[in-house]
Amino acid sequence: MDDFSPPPIVPRPVQVLKGRGVSSAVAHRFSKDQREWADDGWASTEGGEGAEADPARPATQVITESARSALSRNDSPDIAFDQAINPYRGCEHGCSYCYARPTHSYLGYSPGLDFETKIVAKHNLPELLEQALSRPTYQARMTNLGSATDCYQPVERELRLTRRVIEVLQRHQHPFSLITKASLVERDLDLLAPMARQGLVAVYVTITTLDAELARRLEPRAASPQRRLRTIRTLAEAGVPVGVSVAPQIPFLNEDMEQVLTAAAEAGARSAFYTVLRLPWELREVLTEWLQQHYPDRAARVLARLRDHRGGQDSAGDFSTRMKGQGLWGDLLSQRFARACARLGLNRDRVELDLSHFMHDPEQALRQPGLFDDEPLPTPRRVAGTVLDVCAERPRY
Repeated sequence: MDDFSPPPIVPRPVQVLKGRGVSSAVAHRFSKDQREWADDGWASTEGGEGAEADPARPATQVITESARSALSRNDSPDIAFDQAINPYRGCEHGCSYCYARPTHSYLGYSPGLDFETKIVAKHNLPELLEQALSRPTYQARMTNLGSATDCYQPVERELRLTRRVIEVLQRHQHPFSLITKASLVERDLDLLAPMARQGLVAVYVTITTLDAELARRLEPRAASPQRRLRTIRTLAEAGVPVGVSVAPQIPFLNEDMEQVLTAAAEAGARSAFYTVLRLPWELREVLTEWLQQHYPDRAARVLARLRDHRGGQDSAGDFSTRMKGQGLWGDLLSQRFARACARLGLNRDRVELDLSHFMHDPEQALRQPGLFDDEPLPTPRRVAGTVLDVCAERPRY
């Protein structure tokens, strides 16, 4: 009997959608039906008989949601904030590597195309935040704005949810950090700059790579790398503490960490952090499809290195290694980052966000005559941990 070997797996010929990070609606993990594409021999080359038709460009759909709470708690020891505020679910930037993609599964949407075309806006979030901060039992905590979505993605231009959230935080003198890839953050400098002078805000700008072509494929609707550098400069000149996130690091793709750090430091960044790509839940399928479309010659190498970096897993759950990984490549990456930060002086500042200014009832403080007349600021009762402390073992937002 002749030896039988199964035919090689043929990747599904999905056509790249211009302006989108991924091209298909990958089934989410709660789907009742699972479908797999198989080549029956009739598929042909692009443009030939049997080839898939040119898909229409899907428009972005904004879905309004009434949120039940404004703040989501975090107890992960490797993340430097206690709670987060996310005005949106999903993100139109379409970053193919986004760790938040699997969260769309809880809504019954695909972590693939749906994540970047079905944007859920929490229309009542500012009001809920006002109620939460006004409660007498509330205690100010380290808070991050935009941990699972970019709070300055394109729909924010019209909806202005993020701006309204910052107005609430400013009114209560509540400190926060935010991280973004969008130049739209410059719009809110009239709020951020005064808060920065009180030690109430810090901003991170993510620059994954300086390679414009790679960035266009990785993050199709985010600002260009050069535009983000200009945003860093604008924030720094306005007195806002700003750092750069060179995350995620993807083997054999964005290999210009030192160049990004150098450009960011020259633009005015005072700190930096990085993480290594991890592939939780459906993200592995999403990224695999993206690699096969854009870098088929590197796809197997990238995935193999990531698995080796995490002890044979796509996404290690151990808090001590999940952000930085392990192995020779991880150690080398860590050394490169530390040396670049030391050379550029990116670890020279320790920015502390002050929780002592927080007020439950801002109106009451304004009604007290002489409360702020020529009086020194009170000694901080509690100062939050470092937000922009770079070259640390865990990321700082």
